[in-house]
Amino acid sequence: MEVSIIGMIGGAVGALLGFAVAWFSGQKIAAAKLQEAELKAKSLVDEAQKESNAIKKEKLLEAKEEIAKQKRQLDSERDSKDAKLRTLEKELRKREEGIDDKLNTINKKERQLSTLEADLLARQKTIETEMVAKQKAIEAKAKEVDVLVDEQTARLERITGMSREDAKKYLVDNMVNDAKAEAAQLVKDIRDDAKQNARKEATRIVLQAIQRTASDICVENTVSVVNLQTDEMKGRIIGKEGRNIRAFEAATGIDLIIDDTPEAVVISGFDPFRREVARVSLERLMGDGRIHPARIEEVVDKVRKELEEEIIRVGENALMELGIHNVHPELVHYIGKMRYRSSYGQNLLAHSVEVGYLAGIMANELGLDVNLAKRAGLLHDIGKCVDRDIEGPHALLGMELTKKYKEHPLIVNAVGAHHDDIEMESPIAVLVQAADSISGARPGARRESLENYIKRLQTLEEIATSFEGVTKTYAIQAGREIRVMIEPERIDDLRADQLANDIAGRIENEMEYPGQIKVTVIRERRSFAIAK
Repeated sequence: MEVSIIGMIGGAVGALLGFAVAWFSGQKIAAAKLQEAELKAKSLVDEAQKESNAIKKEKLLEAKEEIAKQKRQLDSERDSKDAKLRTLEKELRKREEGIDDKLNTINKKERQLSTLEADLLARQKTIETEMVAKQKAIEAKAKEVDVLVDEQTARLERITGMSREDAKKYLVDNMVNDAKAEAAQLVKDIRDDAKQNARKEATRIVLQAIQRTASDICVENTVSVVNLQTDEMKGRIIGKEGRNIRAFEAATGIDLIIDDTPEAVVISGFDPFRREVARVSLERLMGDGRIHPARIEEVVDKVRKELEEEIIRVGENALMELGIHNVHPELVHYIGKMRYRSSYGQNLLAHSVEVGYLAGIMANELGLDVNLAKRAGLLHDIGKCVDRDIEGPHALLGMELTKKYKEHPLIVNAVGAHHDDIEMESPIAVLVQAADSISGARPGARRESLENYIKRLQTLEEIATSFEGVTKTYAIQAGREIRVMIEPERIDDLRADQLANDIAGRIENEMEYPGQIKVTVIRERRSFAIAK
């Protein structure tokens, strides 16, 4: 019994010892594994930290590079804007200086005008005083002359035995006959002398006519008038301290003249295209009602683009009208620009289309190339549309332009030779020159209607027939000459010369016609007898 108890106790003790040993062993193993896990975890944490630091450095570098790139881009944009601002500041300073110069000039002229006005008023008063004194002296002399005339008349009546009325009639008749004969002879002598010096006199008259008419033509061709609804619009166009009108002139390159003319503004400039841009822009601004510098620049830019597009359409329409194809786009643009040019008062585009039309008709009659003739006729004045900064005759400028855009050599020659600047190389050049002359000077220029043409010839004959002694009149040479038949018994040779001059004067005063009209008076006397 005791042995079994001892054995049980020993077994229990052994079991406890074994359990204790096992537990201590497990604890040791667990501690080792825990330490190993902690080491691995620490290693992983270190590696993760290293990777995180590397990624962080990489992202920081990328961020710094992006920031530097954006900074460079912003610096570049800032420099560009600064350069533009400096350029605009320079332009504004130049414009302000120009405006100041104009204002100084205007003020100077106003002072000069004021001085001249004062001088003129002083002179006028002096002249009026002298005129009053002279008038009194003349009246006194006139009274003395009247007394002397009455005395002389009484003496003559006593001496001649004729009354005053009879003597007056006798003297008047003699004086009229003598005056007619002397006047006719004088007119004949003057006309003979004029014929001998015709070329010299004609040159002088032409130069004098140019001097008299140049300024009027210049004003007519370099200004446009825009009508206003009310005069209040002038103040809005000028703007505060003149800023609107300065912006308008700067944007269009045209002078805007605002004076005392009621409900009207004058647009002045030598470039017809710029004048048209300014006119349309001003009308749109007035219609819109918003007139300020920013709006002015916007409208002017828009109108200029629209008119540039319109120029292309106009050029294409002119080519379609004449049936011309395969023209370089730049030449089409130049053809469209003709619409805003004039040639001696005649619209350049209409004139060029007509020259092409006439050249084509004549080429067809002569069996020549109609297309070449039309093309050369249309392009013959293209040199007038070249930039005016380029010097030289317009015929040679047009020749260089057509050569540049690969036109046919015959067309190039015709364009350059239509004013004899170079030698003509083909009949096409002769036709273009002839068509140009016909369009500019022939009776019925600009395709005058048949009804108006006939009416002009009838008026020409009626004017000649209205003179006494005229029996028949004939308008010939398409109205460029009129033949006048007169009665030889009523009008002698001297009176015939005077009659031709009188008819020519009436035609000049009462009719409008291109070129010249020659008046030929024919006096023919036939004597016959019959032998029996």
